Amino acid sequence: MTSWLGAAPPGELTATGVRLRRWTIEDAEVVVRLVTENIDHLRAWMPWAQEPPSLERQRAFLEGSRRGWESHTDFNYAVTLPAEGPIGSVGLHTRHVRGALEIGYWLAAAYTGRGHMTEAVRALTGAAFALPGVRRVEIHCDQANQRSAAVPARLGYRLAEVIDHEPMAPRETGRRLVWAAERRDWPAPGWVP
Repeated sequence: MTSWLGAAPPGELTATGVRLRRWTIEDAEVVVRLVTENIDHLRAWMPWAQEPPSLERQRAFLEGSRRGWESHTDFNYAVTLPAEGPIGSVGLHTRHVRGALEIGYWLAAAYTGRGHMTEAVRALTGAAFALPGVRRVEIHCDQANQRSAAVPARLGYRLAEVIDHEPMAPRETGRRLVWAAERRDWPAPGWVP
C-alpha cells in the first residue's frame, strides 16, 4: 500500500543529546536485547510487548519498517545516545486522514525522565511538518500513562480529544488521549525543553 504522503523524512535526525536513525534489518539483535531487558517496563503499555521478543519477530518488524519507509507509510527510528547506542524507538506513521501523521514511541526504563524522548519527538515533529501536505501531527497514549503524556504536553501539543477504547495492555484504562500539533502553530510558543 502506498500512502498519500509523497516524500519521506530524512533517515537521520539530530536533537539535543540524541540522534535518530532508521532501524535496519541488521539491528534485529539490538532490538531483541533492548526489548528483552525492558520487557516488564514495556509490557504495561505496549500491546506488542506482552511476551519476550524473538529474533524472527524482530527481523519481520524491521523488514516491515523497510517496506513502510519505501511506501511512505511508516518511518521507524532508533533513538540513540552517542556513547551508548539505541535506547528506544520512535516512529512516524501515516493516518487514514490525509494530512495527518502520528508519532509513537518507547524508551528503555533506565533512560526515562531525562528529556531524551521529548527531544526525539521535537525533532521528529519538525521533520514531519517539513514534509509536503502534512498539516497535523498526533500522539496517542492511554490516560494513565503520565510519562508518555508529558512529552506532547511539554512540546506544546494540545489535548484534542479523549477516546474510549478497549484496553490492549495491562495498565491501560480504556481512555486514550489524543494530543495534536498543527503546522501553523509549530513550534509552539513557550515550549519547555
